[in-house]
Amino acid sequence: MVRPTKLQNVRIVEVSEPCLEWMGVKVPETPAEETELAEILSGNKLIKGSEPLAHCYCGHQFGNFAGQLGDGRAISLGDIRAIDGTLIDLQLKGAGLTPYSRRADGRAVLRSSIREFLCSEAMFALGIPTSRAASLVVSDTTV
Repeated sequence: MVRPTKLQNVRIVEVSEPCLEWMGVKVPETPAEETELAEILSGNKLIKGSEPLAHCYCGHQFGNFAGQLGDGRAISLGDIRAIDGTLIDLQLKGAGLTPYSRRADGRAVLRSSIREFLCSEAMFALGIPTSRAASLVVSDTTV
């Protein structure tokens, strides 16, 4: 089991309301609800039944077997069923150290996270199969 690294004063930058609704997660309407959701979306608070894990993925790159691909900063929280019955793997990206973080801190910078957030939701809206991003969060934790 790999636990997300706690963050200080976590805040939501943006959420995809359609993604949250698809996941069956209530869109926050009050500051207290937004704070609670930020704690969950950051990994500071785990949802009931979650057993976080990280895994290494590998494959071929540039015609050669590359061993580990990716930066190892994703932590899976487990699977849930979306409101349409789709099985979803809930994942935190940039949630801290994992055994596959390659001597880095396992965090993600905001600029690349913004690109991933916008592109995933744009691709989904265009009908292109993709992963989806429910939110972007920031904190006062220094890296």
